[in-house]
Amino acid sequence: MDTIARDTTTSILHLPDDCLYFIFQRLESVFDRKSFGLTCHRWLFIENTSRRSLQFPCSFRHLHRTSLSRTSSTVGSFQLYTMLDRFQHLELLCLSGCVHLPDSGLSQLQYYGSKLQTLYLDCSDDGLSVVASGCRSLKCISLYRCNVSSIGIEALAKSCRALEEVNLSYCPLITDTGIRALSQNCHQLRAVRISSCRNITGVGFHGCPRTFVYLEADSCKLETEGITEIVSGGGLEYLNISNLNWAVPGNGLTIVGAGFAKRLKLLDFRLCRTVTDESIIAISRGCPLLQEWNLALCHEVKRPGWESIGLSCHKLERLHVKRCRCLCDRGLQALREGCRNLLILYVTRCRQLSDPAIMIFKCLRGDVKIIEEEVMCIAPEWAFSG
Repeated sequence: MDTIARDTTTSILHLPDDCLYFIFQRLESVFDRKSFGLTCHRWLFIENTSRRSLQFPCSFRHLHRTSLSRTSSTVGSFQLYTMLDRFQHLELLCLSGCVHLPDSGLSQLQYYGSKLQTLYLDCSDDGLSVVASGCRSLKCISLYRCNVSSIGIEALAKSCRALEEVNLSYCPLITDTGIRALSQNCHQLRAVRISSCRNITGVGFHGCPRTFVYLEADSCKLETEGITEIVSGGGLEYLNISNLNWAVPGNGLTIVGAGFAKRLKLLDFRLCRTVTDESIIAISRGCPLLQEWNLALCHEVKRPGWESIGLSCHKLERLHVKRCRCLCDRGLQALREGCRNLLILYVTRCRQLSDPAIMIFKCLRGDVKIIEEEVMCIAPEWAFSG
């Protein structure tokens, strides 16, 4: 009887792997999850194969690469290889700021990157050749402040055709050629960041897919033709072209309201000092879904522009008008009598606005919160996971 009893005894070690995976996933305590693999080799295997993300410690307190290198992670080739060999089912890998990791250190991604969907290489060396060849399932990649060239982006776009989100902000070597490669090869492209990429005019967005909904192009030297191509896909919902190049004429943004950008919800024109009433009127009429519009420091928007916003922007909830020199009492009245869904008005230091006009606005539109400080348009969380 004792022998039979011993043979029928069951412990947690007899559970199949799928049950152990379920138990591991249900652990809420970080300490418990880290201790799970200390039980035995089998449990360590369960822990390792359950790991989906890996991020090395790094500080982004400093924006400049030279400062960042002193506070960033000292990840080396062997350390990265050890982690990739241990966690072979990673879907997200963050190497942001690993400036001491050479391109050769990324070579292991050729063998361990097949399941990666998200990769952060911010402020790191290039290494795009191995990324392109080994990470063909990538959906999101961030190359913020990298010295990547358009040739590298072209190779990436041709190999990683599932790309949806790409961050190229502060990549000085990127040109329209690289952007064109993304537009033509990545048919599910949703979001692109190219802020401070001064060699991009925008023409590379020609033929961009309708899935393209998000563009952040702050401080770029876009041209009128480039802006036309940017909105040509018809799917844009978020557009930031703040601090636009002075070479674009005041009416050069009229194309945004010409019918291609009817789905726009957030529009950032901050520091677009030459934008004229003609463009404002066209956009007010042609972008009926606008929810937030930043016109801070747009000095050439006059009474006709403000009146068109009040008359046509029925879904507008947030409006930024800080330091708009030509916003007068009549313009504020038009906003007060129109824009029935307005919730927040960011306004301060508008020279032509009188205190009585502001007081009347507050009395008659108690549903609108007046904020006298500069706040940038907030990018929707769903638009860009990076």
